[in-house]
Amino acid sequence: MSFVDIPAPHGRLEGFLWDVESPRAAAVVCHPHPQHGGTMHNHVAYRIARAFRDQQVAALRFNFRGVGRSTGSYDEGRGELEDAHHALDFVQQKYPGIPLYIAGFSFGSRIALRLAVSEPRVERVLAAGLAVDLFDYGFIRELRKPAAFIQSDRDEYADLSRVESLIAQVPGPRKLFLIKEADHLCTGRLKELEEVASSAVRWLLSVDYEAADRIERQA
Repeated sequence: MSFVDIPAPHGRLEGFLWDVESPRAAAVVCHPHPQHGGTMHNHVAYRIARAFRDQQVAALRFNFRGVGRSTGSYDEGRGELEDAHHALDFVQQKYPGIPLYIAGFSFGSRIALRLAVSEPRVERVLAAGLAVDLFDYGFIRELRKPAAFIQSDRDEYADLSRVESLIAQVPGPRKLFLIKEADHLCTGRLKELEEVASSAVRWLLSVDYEAADRIERQA
C-alpha cells in the first residue's frame, strides 16, 4: 500500500494505491460526497477497494478535488467526473494492457456510473449505495457493461423498490447485491458489507467476457 500523487490540471489528486503482484485488472474507487465528509478513507470505499485487492485486482482510492491533499475545490460533480478520468489515466499508465474497472459509493457511485457510460476504457463497474432520492441516475439506462450494484435494504436515501426498478432497466449484464437490515452507511453491518462486497467483486470478475463484448457491439 502506498500514497500516490495523481497529476491533474488543477494540481494533484491525493491517492492511495493497493498494489498487487500480477494484477488481473485495476480498479478506481470513488468516495462519497466531498461536502458531507466523504473522503477516500470512508469505510465503505475502503472495503470495496479491499474486496478488489483480495481478488488480485489493484485498487486505487483517491480524494476528489478540495479533499485532503487534493488541490482544487468542489465542482458539483462536473470536476469530480474529470478527477475520476485522471485517476483512470493514472492506473492505465501504471498497469498498461490490463482491464480497467471503476467503482464508487453514494455520490461516488454516480460518478463511477457516469464514467462507465462515457469512457470506453472502463470495462466493468461496481456501484454501491445509489442515493436515488438525492441524485438522478436515469442515465444508467445507457450502461451496456457488466455492472454489480450493492444496496442496503433500509437506505434512508433510496427506496429499495426504486433502486430495483432502475437497475432492471440497465441493458448490460447486471446484478444487485443486498445488505439486509442496513442503512446507507451500513452502521453496525460492516461484516455483512465485507461479505457482500466480496461476492459482488467475484461476480463482476466472472461475467462472461464474450457476452459482454456482444452487448458492446450491439450498442
